[in-house]
Amino acid sequence: MQLIGMLDSPFVRRVAISLQLLDLPFDHQPVSVFRTVEQFRGINPVVKAPTLICDDGEVLMDSSLILEYAEALSAAVSGRNLVPSDIPGLQRSLRVTGLALAACEKSVQIIYEHELRPAEKLHQPWLSRVSAQLLAAYDALEAVFEKQSPAVTSAAIDQAVVSTAVAWQFTQQMVPDAVPAARYPALAALSAGAERLPEFAAAPHGLGTYHRPA
Repeated sequence: MQLIGMLDSPFVRRVAISLQLLDLPFDHQPVSVFRTVEQFRGINPVVKAPTLICDDGEVLMDSSLILEYAEALSAAVSGRNLVPSDIPGLQRSLRVTGLALAACEKSVQIIYEHELRPAEKLHQPWLSRVSAQLLAAYDALEAVFEKQSPAVTSAAIDQAVVSTAVAWQFTQQMVPDAVPAARYPALAALSAGAERLPEFAAAPHGLGTYHRPA
């Protein structure tokens, strides 16, 4: 399999980390939807990251759909999964993962508002709304992990924690002023623990390439 996209995208990064945790080998091509758009268009005309090229050449996109496929593939190969199968566990996992993905989405919207829109056309009411949504997502996540701190190990981590840790790192790297870290100690601790795992270290946030641990 080939994962296409930059690791400065939280959506690409959550896939890169999850594939490792699911014991699914892959190669990574750090192709940008901005800087190398024509190269990306040649792989996926929709130019959407992440894109996954399956072993048979089929092209998938959208991080959640790619990970749904990866979960099924892993179940058939190794039996490892990152999403609970029981209904209460699944419900909790989906809620937390949804909050983390909302935090990623709102962080990206803030970045685009500042970096892609001319300053004279920046729409402050829209930016205020998105910022409030971002804080609401992190307030809810902080409440979850303040109440129960999970074991952050390669063997025990699940998709909800992966997505939350990736979202937090992305926000703190890209729009730290929007979400003051001191307000979210449980999330800061969760992220610090996750970033020490080899699967996170092998796919660090940034412009680099995933390197399979030796």
